[in-house]
Amino acid sequence: MTTAQVGIVGAGPAGLLLAQLLDLAGIGSVVIETRTREEAEGTIRAGVLEQGTVELLTRAGVGERLKREALFHRGVYLRFDGRTHHVDMHELTGGKHVTVYAQHEVIRDLLKARLAAGGEILFDVTDVRIVDPGGDRPALEFGHGGVARRLDCDFIAGCDGSHGVSRHSFPEGTLARHERIYPFAWFGIMVQAPASSDELIYATHERGFALVSTRSPTLQRMYFQCGTAERVEDWSDDRIWEEMRARLATRDGWLPKEGPITQKVVVGMRSLVVEPMRHGRLFLAGDAAHVVPPTGAKGLNLAAADVRVLARALQAFYACGDRALLDRYSDTCLRRVWMGQRFSYWLTTLLHRGEGDTRFDQRRRLAELDYLVTSRAASTAFAENYVGLPFQD
Repeated sequence: MTTAQVGIVGAGPAGLLLAQLLDLAGIGSVVIETRTREEAEGTIRAGVLEQGTVELLTRAGVGERLKREALFHRGVYLRFDGRTHHVDMHELTGGKHVTVYAQHEVIRDLLKARLAAGGEILFDVTDVRIVDPGGDRPALEFGHGGVARRLDCDFIAGCDGSHGVSRHSFPEGTLARHERIYPFAWFGIMVQAPASSDELIYATHERGFALVSTRSPTLQRMYFQCGTAERVEDWSDDRIWEEMRARLATRDGWLPKEGPITQKVVVGMRSLVVEPMRHGRLFLAGDAAHVVPPTGAKGLNLAAADVRVLARALQAFYACGDRALLDRYSDTCLRRVWMGQRFSYWLTTLLHRGEGDTRFDQRRRLAELDYLVTSRAASTAFAENYVGLPFQD
């Protein structure tokens, strides 16, 4: 194939979901991906899904396994000063909840659906270039199987992450970059053990932040705040468990369920937004346009929201030539993106020990957490953001 209505760069959740939504609307697309299929499916990342994201995946026809295998959480536990407080998001938001379903499982479901529908996905491509993104007929040039290829498109969707080619294809001087690098990182472990908690635990301690989440009844994911220069090889299993026990300690003697550690990783923390998210017929979606720290669980959800807006805009264009939604794409997406950035920054700085923090800073954070769990208004605001703000078109 040498032409496509929509060329999609990146076979992550954003690119594959967009292809699926377009297919359901009768719009053709071709997806290209620099990774192999095995690499795309094997990229392990968290997956706390907002209710709106789950509903979007379900409408896209890829919600069956999710509903069968995912974990559905009514709320989260906030732990500070040795005490645990439950925030019942289900009750505070009129019945909403979050879904724990890993990102690579979302990718597997989308890939299965796209291939079953005969969708064209080209893996392991090389030397990707976006040609004339500001013109009326942009193109993708790349290598595949040792052969140079060119794909002429009506539109191109850049869903290739923060290090992909799409963002860098905007003309110089057209993108504004807003970024914050945090002075700490997360040390993450995958543990073969039963669940330590029925819902996520967000803990703050004078030694720093810790998080307890789950992947399956026998596989758990845990994190603790560390320095940006930490090395995995410097942390033995015994040292890791000593740190986790200290940060998660409660006055009633609670302890996490321990087991063999199968993976260790250090995760950097940053916030990033580039704007606008459109140049001509090139549209950015997901991490290509914005990155959030993982504390607020907004990354995949913001990508899905972008894709929802773009799919609806393209559908309006192909149905009746209406360009209004395409013209508003960047502004529509960025409003939600900045809401997600605000929440992620607030929660990250609330729960983490900052560089140069004093006892005053620590006590102030504890007071804010105390207000959060004792004020219904504050708890509701937290819950509304965590489960996902309503889509606004």
